[in-house]
Amino acid sequence: MTNKHSVQVVAVTGGKGGVGKTNVSVNLSLALADLGRRVVLLDADFGLANVDVLLGLNPQRTLAEVMDGKCDLRDVLLPGPGGIRIVPASSGTKSMVEMTPLQHAGLIQAFSDIGDSIDMLVIDTAAGIGDSVTSFVRAAQEVILVVCDEPTSITDAYALIKLLSRDHGMTRFRVLANMAHSPQEGRSIYAKLVNVTERFLDDVTLQYLGAIPYDETVRKAAQRQKAVYQAFPRSKCALAYKSIAEKVDGWPLPATPRGHLEFFVDRLVSQ
Repeated sequence: MTNKHSVQVVAVTGGKGGVGKTNVSVNLSLALADLGRRVVLLDADFGLANVDVLLGLNPQRTLAEVMDGKCDLRDVLLPGPGGIRIVPASSGTKSMVEMTPLQHAGLIQAFSDIGDSIDMLVIDTAAGIGDSVTSFVRAAQEVILVVCDEPTSITDAYALIKLLSRDHGMTRFRVLANMAHSPQEGRSIYAKLVNVTERFLDDVTLQYLGAIPYDETVRKAAQRQKAVYQAFPRSKCALAYKSIAEKVDGWPLPATPRGHLEFFVDRLVSQ
């Protein structure tokens, strides 16, 4: 592999289902594209893929066919709104849910072919703390942990942090509070997670990325099968994504001469 172009790989995860990971992944991707980044969004929820559903897209081919050697990754890339490109997963395909780590690696290896045309790879992981989730999160360079103001969300996010730090030596996570009713609530959600993490995990550092406000326009946009960032660009929610994207855009790029996609592949293979 000869990808020398620096690519930032960001995993969006959260432990629990229903915290709005896919919404965050899609809207953050659109906001980053608005800043001039060339963004590819990978739907890595192989059990219940829904990025294409959220955006009203009809993929002709999915990752399952790349895995089966029937086509290349380029054939699967789906043009999305705002210039983003989407790699759709196939929902409910048993083989995709039970992929081996080696198959995960083969899948990501396919990305080296398109490395020079990407600035950022955003990964929308599945819910939970299964192998598929930990594989993608461990190999990413940056991890955004989406949490909301529910005890189960805090508990599940903590379980994921604990697993990744204890078993895989991961120590840094960025926390994004979703569906917050006020900036104070966002900070309070973060504080709860910091509180439990500091008590039991010495080496872990959490960084507050910000809050996405609770906003009725999200539901309205979903009914239209559009991202809120595009359907309601002046909504509180869309403006929050713009501000979060500006922070993400300022994160340092990988300094390795190989960029990050090859490293990403290596990490997945070595697992």
